[in-house]
Amino acid sequence: MFEGQPQHEVDALMKNDPEFRQLYHRHRELDKQVLDAELGVLPLDDTTLAKMKREKLNAKDRLTRMFDRRKH
Repeated sequence: MFEGQPQHEVDALMKNDPEFRQLYHRHRELDKQVLDAELGVLPLDDTTLAKMKREKLNAKDRLTRMFDRRKH
């Protein structure tokens, strides 16, 4: 998710910010579930899948804002 960003900065946030860490893990979990659903491994209805995709996008937006705030 933070391709092109220094890994040590992401690691520092993961270590020092519990909210960032929790949200990061939630985003990864949603990412895996969405992929599994799209591959047909995880049976989900369209409404649930759309909800998960929105939650994943919101998590990514929040993570990006948190990361950017730390850098400025």
